[in-house]
Amino acid sequence: MALGLSMFDKILVANRGEIACRIARSCRKLGVRTVAVYSEADARAQHVLQADEALPIGGPRPADSYLRGEAILEAARRSGAQAIHPGYGFLSENADFAEAVEQAGLVFIGPRAASMRKMGSKAGAKILMQAHGVPVVPGYTGEDQDPALLAREAARVGFPLMIKAAHGGGGKGMRIVRDAGEFAAALESCQRESKGAFGRDRVLLERYVATPRHIEFQVFGDHHGRVVHLNERECSAQRRYQKVIEESPSPFLTHELRARMGEAAVAAARAIDYDNAGTVEFIVGPAGDFYFMEINTRLQVEHPVTEMVSGLDLVEWQLRVAAGEPLPLAADPPPQRGHAIEVRLYAEDPERGFLPGSGKLERLRLPAPSASVRIDAGVVEGDTVTIHYDPMIAKLVAHGADRAQALATLRQALAQCEITGPRSNVEFLERLLRHPVVVEGRIDTSYLDAHLDEVIPRETELPHPALWAAATASLLEEEARIPREALARADRWSPWARADAWRLGHPGKRIECLAWRDQKLELAAHGHGGNYRLDLGAAHARIEGARLEGESLVLREDGALRRWQAWVDAAAVTVHDGERRWRFARLRPFAYEAAAEGGSDHLNAPMPGRIVAVRIAVGAAVAEGQELLVMEAMKMEITLRAPRAATVAALPVEAGAFVEADTLLVRFEAVP
Repeated sequence: MALGLSMFDKILVANRGEIACRIARSCRKLGVRTVAVYSEADARAQHVLQADEALPIGGPRPADSYLRGEAILEAARRSGAQAIHPGYGFLSENADFAEAVEQAGLVFIGPRAASMRKMGSKAGAKILMQAHGVPVVPGYTGEDQDPALLAREAARVGFPLMIKAAHGGGGKGMRIVRDAGEFAAALESCQRESKGAFGRDRVLLERYVATPRHIEFQVFGDHHGRVVHLNERECSAQRRYQKVIEESPSPFLTHELRARMGEAAVAAARAIDYDNAGTVEFIVGPAGDFYFMEINTRLQVEHPVTEMVSGLDLVEWQLRVAAGEPLPLAADPPPQRGHAIEVRLYAEDPERGFLPGSGKLERLRLPAPSASVRIDAGVVEGDTVTIHYDPMIAKLVAHGADRAQALATLRQALAQCEITGPRSNVEFLERLLRHPVVVEGRIDTSYLDAHLDEVIPRETELPHPALWAAATASLLEEEARIPREALARADRWSPWARADAWRLGHPGKRIECLAWRDQKLELAAHGHGGNYRLDLGAAHARIEGARLEGESLVLREDGALRRWQAWVDAAAVTVHDGERRWRFARLRPFAYEAAAEGGSDHLNAPMPGRIVAVRIAVGAAVAEGQELLVMEAMKMEITLRAPRAATVAALPVEAGAFVEADTLLVRFEAVP
């Protein structure tokens, strides 16, 4: 499409990370200059480096920078930007900010403030949708928030039910309540989380639909009164209401159901006079009954899925619509081309309750982009994932002629990923994409929370083939590295600088020390140059012809040819057989001390964050598993529980305090 005369010359991107980088990419294609804004924590971030200009807007916390509307407007004035693109999150669905942008004589690249306000309240949105013939879930949406009244309404709606924050999204401020006895505590927690995330604690109640699917429709409106939908995305694979896998087309929808839901999505958008990009979300029962959930009045995180199957650039559409151009769509909806699936790579630890992580990305290896693989990232190797923002590293999107091919492509792409520094969810995603409920397209929104043990197994049996591969890669890396290091020394020919285990009068045995899941593994290695005998207790392997070229390891193990991917650094070696990965720490032989167990006489902060609730006092007796404190970190509440039955001896923190990782929170003494 040729560049229109009404197009902007310069826009400001009021966001950070991958979405800011992605917006800048479309702008460069259109010849539109971009202005980045950044916090103190983001001065060298990728979205800053990729923009044409960049201006600082405050401190590292979102409240001190990316949520400061006036600072962003001032940056727009100083830069001469004509429009502001909010991305998603932060101020993207803030009607007051959108209105302030317009009052400043700038264009807000998104819907009008009036449309946002109609969707700013989930309660008001449900009433409005019902009036326009859009199906809604039965429940309570009233303004009266008296706890006793809410309890009575909950009894009327029936259990199980859902408590939802009336203002907000992203899975925050949502609780499933199974019976009346759980209601009061769940209500308090939901209101507190909603207040912290959105500044308001109003909630609504909805009947809980068992084993539902989450299916959303991408909608677009323009200033000329046209509203269209661009087909659906299924987002049923969720954990704690956070989307894990997104795909299009949905494997669940029939042609007839897709048509009915598409019509309802357009009706929902028309009900609020919508323009620009938005997403209408539905919950769908097993029988195909569907109900309106909400309209996200912004570009969605998972929009690349739609772009991959439609061939459209939705950010370009956003800019053109905001500039007054009509929607360019010739057919409504556009034909779908093949199948696309997206996963999000996060710095988080699935084995520790998906605790968000932070730290320097010591290694970041992602697959090369291609026609079938798309990477949307906001960081590169060497960047730091900070504690102040969402810990997303990248979005990985695969496309195929059909769903099976897209899944295979995505699995292959994930196998090429390696992230060291903070823990990541890569292995979790690999396991999930091979699970039968995903492969067969049967997963519902509640499945993962009920069956996490199926994708996060607590393995204890040592994987010997992976161990032999890791030890071989470690030996080969050492043999290549030590001669290079010897070149920098005066006596480069000294036999003591060799890596082949040569010793005067010594048979050539080396000790290769690795660790796996807190197990110390001291292997005896005999041989050199890719030919070894490896011994670990009663287990043995003969390795022949091993070669490590780049990240590819080929070897014969006891005569059988094996191919592995291998990533080796000073701290660890990771090997991947095409389906699974294993990570082994590299240790110095004879200098290993097992890490002490996370002492049951104390509780430390698992990560930096703010204490939002303290449930105990000094001198209190607590039972194993009892809730002690609630932390908020990276926009998520984390409940900390007692590791054993004990008495609280010291409690050096109070509600509202900000703590660093490993800060002592509670000290225990034995129950008398």
